[in-house]
Amino acid sequence: MTRPNVLSLVAAVVAAVLGVPASASAYNVYAAASLSTAFPEISGSPRYSFAGSNTLQAQIERGAPADVFASASPTEAQTLFAGGRCARPVTFATNVLVMIVPNGNPGKIRSVYSLRGGGKRVAVGTAGVPVGAYTRKLLARLRLSSVLRNNTVSQETNVNSVTAKVALGSADVGFVYRTDGRAAADRTRTIQLPRYAQPPVRYQMCAVRRDGAETRTANSFIRQVTSKAGRAVLRRYGFGLPPKG
Repeated sequence: MTRPNVLSLVAAVVAAVLGVPASASAYNVYAAASLSTAFPEISGSPRYSFAGSNTLQAQIERGAPADVFASASPTEAQTLFAGGRCARPVTFATNVLVMIVPNGNPGKIRSVYSLRGGGKRVAVGTAGVPVGAYTRKLLARLRLSSVLRNNTVSQETNVNSVTAKVALGSADVGFVYRTDGRAAADRTRTIQLPRYAQPPVRYQMCAVRRDGAETRTANSFIRQVTSKAGRAVLRRYGFGLPPKG
């Protein structure tokens, strides 16, 4: 038996002894940037790609080797499902929009209404990324859409970029998820937004359908995220949880 075959046989035997498939660690999870701290704690097995949900959706549509897709809104996952590119999505987490300001609050921002006067540096997600779409819905409900015209606005491709911009002092304020505010609590301060204006923020996840997809491990990962232990991690990072079942 040649050396490569011996190594393959050893790997298969080890996998059998451990009760897991030999390819168990060789699968890819494409997930919204706001999940970049929680997901690796739930499972260290996958190869992760974190970015804006709309960017990841486009990559999957172009044939990227994703096995699991987790988006920060139902739109992206449901679009892939409608196109036959993933199994039926499941809702696994919720979130809330907040504003964050740098430590010291140099822009002297007290509430979202502080932005009506203009002259502030505001970081938001682009209209196509979920956090950007949610932000625009919230501002419209508050009749404050004009703040995106009256201030100096930077359009960011994902929520991590918004958070970094504020944490570094390159923006006076940014619109992010509650979980991102908590993750950057050492460098930023969170300002709550009116509850009645909050759009529902729902995260959905699905197993990607493609040639060569690691469907078994993808479904196993989804079960891990939605398990009692997985939900406990999400809750610890500040995510809300949908009813179980």
